Amino acid sequence: MKLFKMGEDFVHPYIPNSVPSIKKKMLEEIGASSANELYAEMIPERLLMKRPMKLPNALPGELALRRHVERLFSGDKTTNDYISFLGAGCWQHYVPKVCEIIQSRSEFLTAYAGGSHSDLGRFQAVFEFQSLICELLDMEVSGIPTYDWGAAAGNSVRMASRITERKEILVPRNVSPARLQILENFCGSVNPGNAIRITKVEMDQETGRVDIEDLKSKMSNEIACVYFENPNYLGIIEADAKEISDIAHSVDAESVVGVDAISLGVLASPASFGADIACGEAQPLGIKMSAGGGSCGFIATRDELSYVAEFPMRLVSLATTSVEGEYGFGQALYERTSYMARENAKDWVGTTTALWGITAAVYMSLLGPKGMEELGETIIQKSNYTASLLEEIGGVDVPYGGFFKEFPVKFSKQVKDINESLLGHGIFGGKDISEEYPDLGDAALYCVTEMHSLDMIEKLDASLREVLA
Repeated sequence: MKLFKMGEDFVHPYIPNSVPSIKKKMLEEIGASSANELYAEMIPERLLMKRPMKLPNALPGELALRRHVERLFSGDKTTNDYISFLGAGCWQHYVPKVCEIIQSRSEFLTAYAGGSHSDLGRFQAVFEFQSLICELLDMEVSGIPTYDWGAAAGNSVRMASRITERKEILVPRNVSPARLQILENFCGSVNPGNAIRITKVEMDQETGRVDIEDLKSKMSNEIACVYFENPNYLGIIEADAKEISDIAHSVDAESVVGVDAISLGVLASPASFGADIACGEAQPLGIKMSAGGGSCGFIATRDELSYVAEFPMRLVSLATTSVEGEYGFGQALYERTSYMARENAKDWVGTTTALWGITAAVYMSLLGPKGMEELGETIIQKSNYTASLLEEIGGVDVPYGGFFKEFPVKFSKQVKDINESLLGHGIFGGKDISEEYPDLGDAALYCVTEMHSLDMIEKLDASLREVLA
């Protein structure tokens, strides 16, 4: 393909005001000789590309562009084509059509932030999300959702650090490695005096749960919080969650727990086992995976000023109006946010995932408490049935019980070779966790949800038997 020659006379087909005469007049108006002059103070010379970019010719129209993109996508294999047993932070769940319809409404889809003057019902919809997620978590206050579970966890431990005025947190090794990296990012600082130290707590190799004795040995009056996940990254339910919270509280530290929201139809709520701050992921609640995206992180706490004042995100709340008995929706303690306090804010949150929060609210309202319970029971039954089938295969071991939706599977062969062979059967095998958890050997994390029919599960069983024969 020919390359663009982006000289002074180049007119870009998709960028307005790229006609040379118009561009020249604009530069003269601001007193600049070239566009590059505008970036000179921001971009160091060493980072500048000294040659033209190697780009293909611009496509002549929308139809050609569509065909080009479709050709690129034709090589992809999706969960519509293959049976997927992947999870590990982004899970395949059923998305009711009404969720897509509501999230596509213009007042939600196109409303970037919105104030009281341009609300169009968005504040009320977000308030409904906050209310429903609090009911699910058995908490009292939640805010507009943030980027994903990792960002929610990072903000949560920073909240705990500010509340306790301490600079060390304890994190078990059975949390998501990806979220651990985000925690490390959030806890780091260019100023070493402001950094939060992360100390790892061992995983009990027999159960896959937090090693309680190791946790006890690392507690001190320097600990701001214990952050753990329930279910943890391996899908194992932390049966000692209440004890973990009690251990944290024994030194006046906070108990911070991360959860997969869809598990709470059947698992104990964070509040019931003593969590002070709950965070997690709402992607399973009616939000498509979107090539690994579609994430929606939330934070919730008790309705106490010491917690509410530390929320970095906006909080939509009820507000009185000039008409007695009527209420509107406003933002609580807005002055504490970076939108108002700017560089003096306690923390910072920019663009949020409010649209996904609205979508999750639609999903939760559709299912209700009974629907969430039935869904959770279905997921537990299907995942445990799948594990029982796989254990009967030679060269396969399911090391842990007591899981929700996900579970590790140990193999006698390398996981990458098994997964490559499974592709020939139209199956995405579990995520390879051999490097993340070397003590498990060749292991993969398998995910089973309500999306998996009996035929799909039995096809996995038969395919693995053939692959491992």
